[in-house]
Amino acid sequence: MKGFFIKKAFFDGWDNLIGMVVLNLIYIALFLGSVSAVQLIGDMTSLAYVLLLVIVFVGSLCMGAVANATYEWSDYKSSTFAAFKEGFVRNIRHSLLYFVIQLFQFALLTIVLPFYLANSQIITVVTSVILIWVEVILLLALPYYFPLMCRLPGDRPLKTLKKCFIVFIDNLGFSIFFGIYNIICIVLTVFTFGMIPGIAGMQLARQDAIKLLMMKYDYLEEMGEDADRKHIPWDELLYDEREKLGPRSFKNMIFPWK
Repeated sequence: MKGFFIKKAFFDGWDNLIGMVVLNLIYIALFLGSVSAVQLIGDMTSLAYVLLLVIVFVGSLCMGAVANATYEWSDYKSSTFAAFKEGFVRNIRHSLLYFVIQLFQFALLTIVLPFYLANSQIITVVTSVILIWVEVILLLALPYYFPLMCRLPGDRPLKTLKKCFIVFIDNLGFSIFFGIYNIICIVLTVFTFGMIPGIAGMQLARQDAIKLLMMKYDYLEEMGEDADRKHIPWDELLYDEREKLGPRSFKNMIFPWK
């Protein structure tokens, strides 16, 4: 399953490369705005903080919109701008909760955790370790947030967030693998100046991951008590997806005429 996930994420990104780069330009603009705000913080304090807060807020709204576009790509549809516009409005409640979570993580990393790390008492050390693990769990579980929102549109934001942790715990091995995959994507994003895969490409990979995991849950629901959770028949479950993706290779990707 992991091998097919990597293949699907790569070729889905390749098939939607132009749209992916265009959407990433939004995040690059927001990043440059954030850098400018941070530079202003040293001189203008309150105004710069407000500007940074607005940028993070807009970025959170864009996450919900981009999630809708990458959801379409994961299902082999070419819609980009229409899906982006639709997702911007439809997913606003999930985006607002994501914004609150972002603020929580920012406060945790910049204010709360440094405060406890500055003290050497046993209770503060234990608290620091707990807070670090809270952040690690958030980083591993949150990638499922927007894909679950797209796959289960009837759920409210808090219910979607709860299911993030359920999926994380239930697929711990894949979640750790996916965390490493995301780190590699971040490194590639830095080297390509945010263009590839960028936030949009990482969102697409998250959509692919949840799409494959949902196949597992559909299988378990269908089989009921007869299902063997330790031996999921991935070859059978991924048959249609392999057919849709086709016998792709790097050679025919670069030289499609051969």
